[in-house]
Amino acid sequence: MTSFFSEEQSADAVNARMGKDVDPRLKTVMSALVHHLHAFVKEVELTEDEWERAISFLTATGQMCDEQRQEYILLSDVLGASMLVDAINNRRPEGATESTVFGPFHVENAPVRKMGDCISLDGKGESCLFEGRITDLDGTPISNAKIDVWADNAEGFYDVQQPGHQPKWNNRGIFVTGDDGAYCFVGSKPVSYPIPDDGPVGKMLFLLGRHPFRPAHMHFMITAPGYQKLVTHTFVDGDEYLTSDTVFGVKQSLIAPFEKTENGTPVWKSSFDFVLAPATPPNNPA
Repeated sequence: MTSFFSEEQSADAVNARMGKDVDPRLKTVMSALVHHLHAFVKEVELTEDEWERAISFLTATGQMCDEQRQEYILLSDVLGASMLVDAINNRRPEGATESTVFGPFHVENAPVRKMGDCISLDGKGESCLFEGRITDLDGTPISNAKIDVWADNAEGFYDVQQPGHQPKWNNRGIFVTGDDGAYCFVGSKPVSYPIPDDGPVGKMLFLLGRHPFRPAHMHFMITAPGYQKLVTHTFVDGDEYLTSDTVFGVKQSLIAPFEKTENGTPVWKSSFDFVLAPATPPNNPA
């Protein structure tokens, strides 16, 4: 039966046009998208002027994208969508370390370094010892865990944001645990920084009375045979932006202590243990 368009039945009219042989998952996703989009337009009674401004905003967002920058991911981040997708896809058993957003500044094939090495190649900022253990849910150390770490420098920029200014692989490295599951390396204490706010997403934040800052953090991506990959951060305790991270990435369990050392070499120490979840969840008891 043909469904003609009306305000009351708008979503049904659109969804009825889908073909019979559409991929089932695509049909589910697109049907829900149309349903919620039409419900939103009706709820706020969107004006034609507002619709045109929205189209202009999305157009400008796309025009801001290139190989070095993805403004749509930035938009997803500041609307909390990235964190929601991460939460839905990374549900873990109690006791396992929580995940958070991957971020746009990871680089593949960082150099493998020895435990205790320094990853701060520009020597800027206050030095910090990062240490801890990688264990399973029972507290057993995990050997051969690969720990990929990256962070901004003392000026709040990642090396890929300042090619030619920062040394290549600055504040990056990969470490592999031994039988004790322990890790340690020296870097610079992370600092808070603003996300790129010179585009349409930044203008949107300004209009909403929001700031563009992320609290200081160190990125970790940890993999080990038989365990789920963990993508997470540790956040500097006491940072002023912990409760207002512009991308909503902070979780209480990921706030790490940063303590001044007695001899000042390095200046700071941050201890944090990571607990990995098994790749295949254990069977529920009968």
